Amino acid sequence: MRHTLELIDKATPSLRKPVPEDGADIWSLIRACKPLDENSMYCNLIQCDHFRDTCVLAELGGKPAGWVSAYVMPNDPSTLFVWQVAVSSEARGMGLGTLMLKGLLQRDICKDVERIQTTITRSNSASWKLFRKFAKQQDARLSSQAYFGEALHFRGKHNTEYMVTIDLAEELKKVA
Repeated sequence: MRHTLELIDKATPSLRKPVPEDGADIWSLIRACKPLDENSMYCNLIQCDHFRDTCVLAELGGKPAGWVSAYVMPNDPSTLFVWQVAVSSEARGMGLGTLMLKGLLQRDICKDVERIQTTITRSNSASWKLFRKFAKQQDARLSSQAYFGEALHFRGKHNTEYMVTIDLAEELKKVA
């Protein structure tokens, strides 16, 4: 746990949509954020280009400090699927993950979003902590169930991924 004075001394993060030139930096950020799955640099480049409206790049002092890749589900525009959240070691403990998710939900492209989904392995405690904290802050219900199985989908080479759903609809109804 960091001391409050340390957090005050840090620069305020800026959030923005990525551009293709950010792809290599985002790839490096993700590689440094174990246990996140590494995609190809090309994948991150495509995310910065084709999915820029639903991705967030956070910077501290002009350097990449956080990343959210997400997309609105093509078959369900009320669901935002969060592919990956990465926060650099220098920015951990600042609430950057929840800040990026909140910022993303405020974009016009997410105006019809009523739920967030993501998949998380049981061993990824940082992701569980982030999404539980986010759900609590949104006064939303979080549920999970096995989705991509270790044996069936990953042939024993990757742990089971659990589909995590945060139902924002109840909170949105209260606001309306």
